[in-house]
Amino acid sequence: MGSRLHNIQRRAAEHGRLRTGYTQGNRPMRSATWVVTSHSEEHVAKAAELWGGTPEQWQPLNSTISQWRVITKASSIEALITPGDPLNQYNEMWSKGGCQRRCDGQTELLTRQPCFCAAQFGEDWHTQPKGRVCSTTSRMNVMLPDLSGMGMWRAETHSFYAAQEWGGMVDMVLAGTNGQGFVPVNLRIEPRQRVANGETKKFPVVVVELRGVTPRQALAGPMPTAMALNPGAQQAAPALEAACPDYVALAEGALTSDDVGDVYRQANAAGHLNDQLVADLKAIADRKKAEEAGPDEDGAYPAEVIETTA
Repeated sequence: MGSRLHNIQRRAAEHGRLRTGYTQGNRPMRSATWVVTSHSEEHVAKAAELWGGTPEQWQPLNSTISQWRVITKASSIEALITPGDPLNQYNEMWSKGGCQRRCDGQTELLTRQPCFCAAQFGEDWHTQPKGRVCSTTSRMNVMLPDLSGMGMWRAETHSFYAAQEWGGMVDMVLAGTNGQGFVPVNLRIEPRQRVANGETKKFPVVVVELRGVTPRQALAGPMPTAMALNPGAQQAAPALEAACPDYVALAEGALTSDDVGDVYRQANAAGHLNDQLVADLKAIADRKKAEEAGPDEDGAYPAEVIETTA
């Protein structure tokens, strides 16, 4: 085709999901390490090579299509936040028939009615048992730079507390980059606990944190792709030094001792002076100054001498 259809939104293919849980039979289980799932055996095998675990075929609940998954041994993996707005968040309730509710915190979007959970249980509705209220669902598209393929991976969490942190992190990054360029991050599963009504509840939270760059670098505008892909190497690489002039040669070519002084000041301004160079320049300046006092070996003076008579 000679031209592109600009009215069709372009997006990268989704290679798979990054999960914090898995199913054991019909029983949902939480995981302290990342679970990578995909229709591609190649992607899952590579994930197992990088982060441990054994690839296996797996069939999601309420699905007749099998996939591949690996329960890795890694609680933290390297990723890239992709250009655009990579995050969407809703309060959702699902059943075998599909999504029954999708709420933005104020309005249930399928019926355009006010939030059912808040109306029924108040602002602490999220403390109610799962299934009675919606689950806070956060989905973030990221790229995994060490896996094959150029597509996206969807990291998903149903944690009410992670949702607030993900939103704050992404909002700050977007404020600095305007949604342009990649940003290197770690996706880390962090165990936490909360005490309420005399009971201690332990739960995992997915933390999104900058990797290999400072907040100043992340917020200073779109980051060069090379830095995003290898941020540690970019910081460790020494700055290229400007070529150091041959100050001794410049001094030898000077006409006067004052010109040698200019060479000295040039080296000093560039930060190139050392004890040896100072000694060399001083010796050249002294020689130039002695030459200026009388004729050279050929009897010539450095300047024209005009004799006058009284």
